[in-house]
Amino acid sequence: MTVSQITQAGRLPVQRIPLHAAKESIPFANAIRLQESFTARAERKALAWLAMRLPSWINSDHLTFLGFCAMILAGASYALARTNRVGLILATIFLALNWFGDSLDGTLARIRNRQRPRYGFYVDHMIDTIGGFFLMGGLAISGIVDWRIGLGIFIAFLMLSVEVYLAAYTLGKFRLSFAKFGPTEIRILLALGNAALWFRPDARIFGSSYRVFDVGGIVAIAGMGLMLIVSAVCNTVKLYRAEPLH
Repeated sequence: MTVSQITQAGRLPVQRIPLHAAKESIPFANAIRLQESFTARAERKALAWLAMRLPSWINSDHLTFLGFCAMILAGASYALARTNRVGLILATIFLALNWFGDSLDGTLARIRNRQRPRYGFYVDHMIDTIGGFFLMGGLAISGIVDWRIGLGIFIAFLMLSVEVYLAAYTLGKFRLSFAKFGPTEIRILLALGNAALWFRPDARIFGSSYRVFDVGGIVAIAGMGLMLIVSAVCNTVKLYRAEPLH
């Protein structure tokens, strides 16, 4: 086909690659996982202990699905808390179930040598994004936190997640915690907040102006924003130095 024929056709010719060849041509380097949170060491031991005692018919997909459903139900429980305080107890239970499924699925795959790095990375983090939407949506509906703060938390979470995923791709390091805080610590803080509201439904900070979850949400937004800026600057410098122009 000549250049004029291509121009007349209005499109470039497409080279067709067999499906099996396309699969083999996709390189994937598993990023180094960096988990340095307060609970990381104890959590690794607990997860390994649990994984070795799970029945053989339970696999990582089951646990991933459990974690996803639990996150949605946690959001629904927060929405219920608007009219019934039992929602706070249910939300705490489902946060614990979310930890069980979301944290244990990867450990189980590694212990049984049944890892699927691309599949696991993609599915886990798509589920985290969708689950986070339902959790923050439930909190916003509950009235426990101002809906604008809930939206701000979700946006900050998405922006920080994008930075983490880009760093995993470009630097080969997948950071699961910042400043000693990771997903498990966030669940613990939410559970403690639920307990505080259960015993003191009108709990406020600094007199009568600010609700507990509003203050916590603002701190979370500021913290994630700072983490995003610091990580983005540091990683940009690393990449700039790694690829100098000669």
